This record gives sequence, C-alpha cells and structure tokens, in this order.
Amino acid sequence: MADPSNTDIDPLIHGFRVDAHGRARELDWETLQHLEVDKPGQWCWIHLNRRSAGTEHWLRTVAKVDGQVLAALLQDDTRPRIVSHEHGYLLNLRGVNLNPGADPEDMISLRLWATGRFVISTRATRILAAEDVRDMLRGGAAVHSSGALIAAISRQLVSRMSSVIAELDDKVDELEEQLLQTSSSSSRTSISAFRRMVLTLRRYMAPQREALAGFLRDSEDFLVGDDRHSLRDTQDTLVRLLEDLDMIRERALLLQEQLVEERAEAMNDRLFVLSVISAVFLPLGFFTGLFGVNVGGMPGVDSPMAFTLLCLAMLGFAVLVVWLFRRLKWI
Repeated sequence: MADPSNTDIDPLIHGFRVDAHGRARELDWETLQHLEVDKPGQWCWIHLNRRSAGTEHWLRTVAKVDGQVLAALLQDDTRPRIVSHEHGYLLNLRGVNLNPGADPEDMISLRLWATGRFVISTRATRILAAEDVRDMLRGGAAVHSSGALIAAISRQLVSRMSSVIAELDDKVDELEEQLLQTSSSSSRTSISAFRRMVLTLRRYMAPQREALAGFLRDSEDFLVGDDRHSLRDTQDTLVRLLEDLDMIRERALLLQEQLVEERAEAMNDRLFVLSVISAVFLPLGFFTGLFGVNVGGMPGVDSPMAFTLLCLAMLGFAVLVVWLFRRLKWI
C-alpha cells in the first residue's frame, strides 16, 4: 500500500478523457475528484503514482475500486500476469528501466485496471513507455478504446525492450572480441555480470509473454479488430526478443566456458613445464645428495678434478633425460 508519509508526492502523473472519435483531453487532479464517464464511446486513462498517499485515497473514494483491485494496483512486488475480475482485467506488466543511472534489468512494474470506461494505471518509478503513449495522445493520435490503449502501452513496453536486447547483442560481440585479445580476470568478471543481467531480464520477460497470451485469449469482448491484431503482433515481437535473449545467454555461456577452458589449459601447460623440470632435476638432486655424504670412502675426495668430472657427468645425464623425453614425445 502507499506510504501515508508520502503526502508531498503528486498522485496524478497524467490523465486523459477520450471521446468516441479518439480525441483526448487532458485532465487535472481537481477534475478527477468528481470524474464521471457517461457519454457513449467515452473513456478515461488515469496514470497515478502508487507511492503517493493521495493515490490510495482517490482509488477508494472516487474510483471506488474493490479490495482486490486496490491491492493489485498498490502492492510492492508483482510478476507479469493477467487476471479477469468482474467486469474488467487486472494486468501487471514490466518495462525495462531506462531512467538515467538505472540498470535496464531492474525492470519497472506497471499495474493496470482496465474496463470499457476506465484504464487506471499505477507505477512507482518513471516508465518511458507510458510517456510515449501520453505523448501520442497529446499529439492528437486517435486511440478509440481502452483496449486500444492497452495494446499501445504493451507495444511501447516491448519496443523499449527491443533497443535493450540490441545493445546486449552488441555487448556480447564486444565480449567475444575482448576474449580473443585477453583472458584476464576482468573478462571473466564482465561475462559473469553480463550473464546475470540477461537472466534477470528473461526472468520478467518470459512471464510477460504468458500474460499477453492470456489477455489475448480471455478478452474477446474487450479487444476487437485492429486492437487484437496489434497486441498479437506485440506478443510475436516479445517471443522473438525472448528467442534473441536465449541466444545471447547461450553465447555468454559459451564464452564463459571457453574462458574456463583457456585458463585450465594455461594451468596444465604450467604444470607440465614444472613436471619436466622436476623430472630432469630429481635424479640430479639424488646424485648431489649422494656425493654430499660426509663420510669416509667417498671417491674423488683427494682428486682436484673430481668436482669438474661430477658436474660434467650430471650435465650429460640431464641432456640424456631431455633427449629421452623428446624421443618418447613427452615434450
């Protein structure tokens, strides 16, 4: 529910009354206090800030929505879904967060209560797709029904997603280039963060596809003609974007696996070099240890050439070991 302390937040983001010809007239907050829609073909879109205490008061006293609708419009966390309720539809949709300084995968929730006469939408964070539709109405675009408005909002939500998915596709190409040039730990960190972003986006986009499909299936009396075709095209676009997102996720997974394989191969190469060095110097260490025993009877103790001969013998033995390894194709 809205925080009662948020009395300084304006509840109304924008509102429109649309006549039977699709012409929109903007409404102010004072007009909404005694709003009536009684002319045939007329309907309204009221877009509210759910963090404002005035929003809950208006929904209770003016719009007179029931408890289920009120809870759906004001609850804190929702997943995309569609619920048919009495004479209308409750829709929870998500849009990418394109606000300055925000991460796109922190998707913004847009809640809607749609009937033939009203579309009431609420959000907590600015959502550009709703502003796109607002600008269309201000520019004189004809939206003839509340069903057409839902189709237009859904279309803009998915359109905004398209640009983000295109950027992700470019980003995975960039990661591939980086991986060809270097396999540093920074590349591994970048790929892991990228995969988390993709997975977060898919977490909300996949249920949204099901929500739009359910709305198309259950709203035969609400969506008609071009509105239904428009929403179906939007759903098809969303399906394609999800397929692109799955492909991006697979490419990122392959990059991560390739990076792990390269690091494992580099580690094996280092271990192999260390093993060869150990194999060469292990017998040499044995000889030096043997001839370093400080007891009587050691050969060459009284000969000035003994140390030189020992060094030459060990050098020859080392060359012999290396030759043997190469002959066995171990190195």
